[in-house]
Amino acid sequence: MGFANAGHDDVSASAGDASAGLNKPHEESKSSNLVNVSSSSYWRDVRANLVRREQELFADPCAPTECKASSGDPVQLPQKWAHAITMPEAGCVLVATEALDDDSVFERTVIFLLKLGSRGTFDGPFGVILNRSMYTFIKHDNPSSQGQATPFGDSPLFFGGPVHMSMFLVRTTDSSSLKGFEEVIPGICFGFRTDLEKAAVLMKSGTIKTQDLRFYVGHAAWDYEQLLGEIRAGYWAVASCSTELISDALTGDPSCLWTEILQLMGGQYSELSQKPKQDSS
Repeated sequence: MGFANAGHDDVSASAGDASAGLNKPHEESKSSNLVNVSSSSYWRDVRANLVRREQELFADPCAPTECKASSGDPVQLPQKWAHAITMPEAGCVLVATEALDDDSVFERTVIFLLKLGSRGTFDGPFGVILNRSMYTFIKHDNPSSQGQATPFGDSPLFFGGPVHMSMFLVRTTDSSSLKGFEEVIPGICFGFRTDLEKAAVLMKSGTIKTQDLRFYVGHAAWDYEQLLGEIRAGYWAVASCSTELISDALTGDPSCLWTEILQLMGGQYSELSQKPKQDSS
């Protein structure tokens, strides 16, 4: 079920159209704005700094010692960064590889993993596709309910995945004010369709605004071992990325997000971003 009873069959066609243009080079993928890691307490920034140091050392192990920053020196990361990680974690992204180029649902998608779950339980990993616009708004999703007022009517809809329960993401500068919503990364929480009334109350009180919300018809979900199996099979590249990258994807046009993240990851991933889509015929 969508936010206004949209079926998955309707979503599939829109999602296929949304993949067009994902090969366009993202000229703004490298931000000139910097984040001072020494003043950041966010553990993903700290880890990204360590990864960057390791990459610099690996790239030129013979460089003079005095040219390399010591571990105690403050290091500035670009506001938008992404690097590969070996295992999925809540708050990471799953980036579709060329192995999914013939999959009409997941080809060239970026999935924001909201929760990882655990082995041996029914609470498996789930998330939403960030870069599949449906090119419609909530008020147009079900014309028969036009008489029913909704504070979210002018919000655009995105295809979140093939599992029918719809979701939304909320941006906030104070997650403590969003009681009942789970924070995934700093400043970004999620809710299910059943949480819409709570979101409406927060909007009425001025705690959040329309532009702080992004709505997804459906979501993606796996059994824990199933997701690990898909990663091992090479369907997904697993990446950690900056909060700014996710936040910008929720406020702007995320159609180039797949290309942008792969380019920021560098190396073989950057090469993947430039490959033409494989012909499945």
